[in-house]
Amino acid sequence: MEALVNKIDFALVFTVHNANPNGDPIDGNRPRTTYDGKGEVSDVCLKRKIRNRLIDAGCQVFVQSDERRAPGDECRSLRDRADSVAALVDCTKQIKAKKATREDYAKIACETWIDVRSFGQVFAFKDGKKDKENKNDDEGSSDAVSIGVRGPVSIQSAFSIAPVNVITSQITKSVNLETGADPDKKGGDTMGSKHRVDFGVYVTYGSINTQLAQKTGFSHDDAEKIKEAMRSLFENDESAARPAGSMEVVKLLWWEHNCPMGQYSSAKVHRTLKVECDESGNVSVSTDDLPGLTPEVIDGN
Repeated sequence: MEALVNKIDFALVFTVHNANPNGDPIDGNRPRTTYDGKGEVSDVCLKRKIRNRLIDAGCQVFVQSDERRAPGDECRSLRDRADSVAALVDCTKQIKAKKATREDYAKIACETWIDVRSFGQVFAFKDGKKDKENKNDDEGSSDAVSIGVRGPVSIQSAFSIAPVNVITSQITKSVNLETGADPDKKGGDTMGSKHRVDFGVYVTYGSINTQLAQKTGFSHDDAEKIKEAMRSLFENDESAARPAGSMEVVKLLWWEHNCPMGQYSSAKVHRTLKVECDESGNVSVSTDDLPGLTPEVIDGN
């Protein structure tokens, strides 16, 4: 694979129409908002969606959710998925025997899973039982693994360019959750609520670091896969909170520098982006000029 030799910055602009882009579990699953009323989508949520698109593209992904596991993947935890790779199991034994290092483990993990070599990962699994045949606890073996991988791809939380209007609707279920003393009487558990953002334009920014890419083996081909995943971020992402067509990628801007450290800082590059929205909901995206650095502007799918 072609190594990634030049720094990359990117920005993603997307819209939300009558959907809950990212519910807050400590606020009744209402859409996340800042103190000044702007909508927010966490970086963790965005990376989850990118991982899902990479799974759809046939890539090997380490962090998978139960409802979106890759076909044929029966692992129900990160530990199970790590233990399903024979090379990693063997490397753990070699580490205990001091014949391998944690860097060896990280290298195998990066080669196996695209999200590990992209976003990084902490492999922190609990100790197993000590070797019962060795009664000396100091010399007993353990299958504990605690290894950190720092990935080259960083992405910020997305924020709306203006305050959003969060609408809450009360709903009534058509059937009781459990049968009560009087089956014909509706119970309290039939009441509920749904939340949505009526309209919002959100922007997130990110970068790909070449030095970290060299350490994890992140390639130019991997960068293209990340780009395609973001361009089509909301495909196959429908749910009751996010109906089909309610979230749309407007533009993906991709700045590829001409050197490993970048011609400009990421902050300066990101500040060139200008996003505006008129009263009719039409979004316009433009950038200020930076000498020698022109972004690739990609329409959403």
